[in-house]
Amino acid sequence: MRKLFLGILHVFTVVKYPSMHINLRKYIRDNYYSRLNQLGFIGKDYLAKKKYKVIEFQQEFQQELTFVLPFAYWHHLNGTLLKTISCKDTKDLYFFSEDHEEKHDVRIWRTINPSYEVPNMSHCNTFDFGKWAQVPLKEHFQNDQFKFDKPLLIIANKYNIEWDGVPINYLDYAMLNQIFITYKDKYQIVYNRPSPGQIVEDNSEILNLNEHARIREEHPEVIIIGDLYAQHRATVNSYNHLQLLLYANCSHFVSVHGGTAALASYFGGTNIILSKRGVEHYFDEFSSIFSALSGASILHAKTERAVLQYLAQYY
Repeated sequence: MRKLFLGILHVFTVVKYPSMHINLRKYIRDNYYSRLNQLGFIGKDYLAKKKYKVIEFQQEFQQELTFVLPFAYWHHLNGTLLKTISCKDTKDLYFFSEDHEEKHDVRIWRTINPSYEVPNMSHCNTFDFGKWAQVPLKEHFQNDQFKFDKPLLIIANKYNIEWDGVPINYLDYAMLNQIFITYKDKYQIVYNRPSPGQIVEDNSEILNLNEHARIREEHPEVIIIGDLYAQHRATVNSYNHLQLLLYANCSHFVSVHGGTAALASYFGGTNIILSKRGVEHYFDEFSSIFSALSGASILHAKTERAVLQYLAQYY
């Protein structure tokens, strides 16, 4: 039956989007099917409304933040969430789950047999917000412990393999240096680029940008989250927990494509996202699902120059 419906939806997407690349149409097809699949849960979700839903996810961090976490929170609000299962150090993300299991030590890009149980299971040009609810991470994790004399500016960077090739979406040291010099007097800048072992990795190997030592030497006013984590390991649950505590006290972000950008979009304020390439461009996801995560103002910069222009205009 699934194969039949997927075939019908494939034909539908070909007719509706004849000039679109086949891989993009597959994303749309899969999302259509996952939404149709929700019809099978009408009785449990809207009539019985007992705790039954077990949500398990091991794939990329961005998809977990944009699609899965809001779906789980909807079930929590609906009274139908029984258990959540994810990767190591995700318990604080699922703070609302009464039974959360940190089962997986590594993330995978794609499962062989998808369940289609999450209404928005992949990238798409439209999203279904019927079983999708904003997760109040900012409200839950706001604190007095990580407050500073100046407002926070968090720069969330990455430097890893992308699409089995070289890094594309990242801020190099020359760019970081320019931002630090220009804004460190106005803001308490916190720099975040997790090292291997601090977060659960996926198929995108984390590489060495060799910037941390230079930042400590040339910009001692800038706080590196890794250093802060070393100081507070006894009082925080994980690196992810520390990120949540810091981000909850911040309204100014510069981030880069991927899970890094998705997490920074959960806390309101303004998030400048450097994204030079990605499926998100074709589907305009920075204006749809990313901004919906908290109502944050998302500014999509396709070049480093655009990042600097947005900084000058909004920060």
